[in-house]
Amino acid sequence: MLAGGLLPLALAPFDFWPLLAVSTGGLFLLLRRATGSGAVALLGWLYGVGKYAVGGSWIYVSIHVYGGAPPPLAAFLVALFVAGMALFPAAMAWMFGALRRRVDGAANPCTDAALFSGLWVLFEWLLTWVLTGFPWLFAGYAMLDTPLLSLAPVGGVLLVSLAAVFTTANLAVAVRSRLALVWAALPWLLATALAGVSWTDRGESRTVALVQGNVPQELKWLPESRQMILQRYRDLTAQAADRDIVIWPEAAIPVYLNRAGAYLDSMTEAIGGDLVLGIPVARASDEAETLHNGAVSTGGGTYLKRRLVPFGEYVPLEGLLRGLIGFFDLPMSRSHPGEAEQPVLLAGGVPLAVAICYEIAYPDRVRRDAAGAAALVTLSNDTWFGASIGPHQHMQIARMRAVETGRYLLRATNNGITAIVDERGKGVPARALLAGKTTNDVEALPQFQAGVLDGTFHVVKGQTPFVRFGHAWLLVLAAALLANLARARRRNR
Repeated sequence: MLAGGLLPLALAPFDFWPLLAVSTGGLFLLLRRATGSGAVALLGWLYGVGKYAVGGSWIYVSIHVYGGAPPPLAAFLVALFVAGMALFPAAMAWMFGALRRRVDGAANPCTDAALFSGLWVLFEWLLTWVLTGFPWLFAGYAMLDTPLLSLAPVGGVLLVSLAAVFTTANLAVAVRSRLALVWAALPWLLATALAGVSWTDRGESRTVALVQGNVPQELKWLPESRQMILQRYRDLTAQAADRDIVIWPEAAIPVYLNRAGAYLDSMTEAIGGDLVLGIPVARASDEAETLHNGAVSTGGGTYLKRRLVPFGEYVPLEGLLRGLIGFFDLPMSRSHPGEAEQPVLLAGGVPLAVAICYEIAYPDRVRRDAAGAAALVTLSNDTWFGASIGPHQHMQIARMRAVETGRYLLRATNNGITAIVDERGKGVPARALLAGKTTNDVEALPQFQAGVLDGTFHVVKGQTPFVRFGHAWLLVLAAALLANLARARRRNR
């Protein structure tokens, strides 16, 4: 449990990435010593409890502070979530124990390290889609500021995770095998060799202004707050006239798109460029009106969010849970997902791939959209996380998407973290316009303040290997594990 609790400390906002070695290496050594499938699975589950209790602590803030659930109920729901998510490490540990006995009866340390790291990354991949997925707290995100980052454009965050865990597992058994030191060094040597490779090309630049409204969540959906919110965005945007593109965050204004035409027309005229914003969308269907969390560009196109947040945007088992507590009836909790395939938005003559809030955590979805875009845009409302570690983790995830796709990422949020990120995952210095004051060369707007981030980004051409092929390399990894298992079974007959 302690080893699991250390893993989030390797991630944002702590960013002490060497703790990843202690965390994953510690679990690996514990599993190698354990005997019996039950003991191995229990160790994996306890590791998961520590990992998700610390790394997912922001969920309590969402449920209690903004969802209105009493502390005991909020704590119970978080505990339920943590216990459920811990089943993934438990299953991974159990499979490691089972395959280890079959694959290598002599318990070769290097073979164990390869098996452990392979299973680790396969289970991270499962978390990108099983039960809609929870692709959070991946080991690879801890390596954003290390040489291993150059593997991301080749195979995405999962390849970075594989390299990091493979390294730590081999280091953990290096005392027993000198060969393990060689294996541990290989991912770093490969990453260093790739560091100078530029997979995409920068084109012309565009001016952009990202608006951070800082509207309190408790006021967001009150009818009496509507005019205040509309005026706030009007005033903030007035500081960003004559920009090619102005971007507002997720659900920036509490008005449905079909009722906001006059307001958006006036804003576009004042800007002189194109406006991209998050806005609720109501669409008529054959059965009834459907609600969507959407984004629109005055330059062309509407996008409807596809990956919805359970309980936040829709309620699983709605017939049983709806109405039991306030948390199950949050604003926008009756949203419907958009179509799987949607065209990119156009703004300032630039095709933009849009991800709304939680969607940015799905690497495969983002890379598919990036194939037809010259930049990434993510709109978010991290107010639900409060002053927790959640917004920092979210920002770190967004940075990785920029590196994987080799594209600039423009991130507009309600109360932070709002930033421009280049194709190397680095924040681009820009002007911060806060309360009538101008501050030059900041990489992000400060949290919990209304303001505008005024900067530039480059249109990017070309595709990284990850954009082209995605996680195809995982098939090779899975085939290698299955081949080893089959070979061991033949040997044991």
